[in-house]
Amino acid sequence: MIAQVGAEACEALAAIHAEAFPRAWSAAEFERLLANPAAFALTDGDGQGFVLAWAAAGEAEILTLAVAPSASRRGLGAALVKEAAALAHARGAVAMHLEVAADNPAACALYAKLGFVQTGSRPGYYAEGGADALVMARVLPL
Repeated sequence: MIAQVGAEACEALAAIHAEAFPRAWSAAEFERLLANPAAFALTDGDGQGFVLAWAAAGEAEILTLAVAPSASRRGLGAALVKEAAALAHARGAVAMHLEVAADNPAACALYAKLGFVQTGSRPGYYAEGGADALVMARVLPL
């Protein structure tokens, strides 16, 4: 069951992030982000995945989506994005955007499947490996 979590979950979010990404965010970084009233995190409750996003001034952004490798390709990422979009829309957002590494075909395919389209790119955006970021967006609701 997907549920919203707060600062109490920062250690767990950091642990999932460390499984999913080579440059993991720390619990302190999650705590700083979640201190912003516009930010929110949703998790599956089993410690397998989460999404961190924010919604403000009519727009929303997915800051990070992480699914443990052992739980990938089972629909959890899509479910988390859909829930984040619904919550952002309930908070007044009419559009959602994100950045995804161009060299991550699974993530690019997930977002495309959910109706996100590329609106731009950021060359060399990611410090790890220097991958380009694709900027993707879609209108809400999902």
